[in-house]
Amino acid sequence: MTTLQSLLDDPTFAGTWTLVPARSSVRFKNKTFWGLVPVNGEFTDVSGSGQITANGGVVGQVEIRAGSLSTGIGKRDEHLRSADFFDTEAHPEIRVEVTGAQPTGTDSVDLNATLTVRGTTAPLPLTATISRLGDGNVQVSTRTTVDRTKLGVSGNMVGMIPATTTLLADLVFAKA
Repeated sequence: MTTLQSLLDDPTFAGTWTLVPARSSVRFKNKTFWGLVPVNGEFTDVSGSGQITANGGVVGQVEIRAGSLSTGIGKRDEHLRSADFFDTEAHPEIRVEVTGAQPTGTDSVDLNATLTVRGTTAPLPLTATISRLGDGNVQVSTRTTVDRTKLGVSGNMVGMIPATTTLLADLVFAKA
C-alpha cells in the first residue's frame, strides 16, 4: 500500500485536481425534536478543485450550492433554504477552502481549512482519510461537527434543534 506521504512526494501527483461531482457527496446530519428525530440531508450540487505542488503542498476549494440541499421533505427543504437558516437567495454558495495539509498517518491528514456559510467564515478543523482509487483518482473522506449558530445558521423553532451539526464529505478528485 502506498502511503499518503509517498503520494504527496510523487511528482506525477503534482498539478491540478478537479472534483468529480457524480462520484462525490456532501451531507449533513442533525437532530430535531429535542434530539429525538435525526435529519439527514445532502447538497447535490458541488464543485471544486485542488492543487498538489511539486514540494507536496496542498491547497484547494469546494463550492457547494446551498440551494441544492435535500432532506427528502420538500417543505423542510424550503424552510432550510429560507432566511431562517441558509438564506440561499442572499448567500447561494457555501465554500470550504483548504490552505495546507499535514499527513498524520499512512492514509490520514489534518487539513487547514475554513468554512464560509451565509457570508461568515470560520476555521474548520478537518481530519481526512485519503485513498488512491484504482482508476488513478483520489478520494478524500472527512467528518466533522460544527456549531451552525456561529456561522449564522441560527434558525431554531422552540429550541427543537441543537446548535451542532455533523458534516460528512466523500470527495473524488481526478487529475486535470
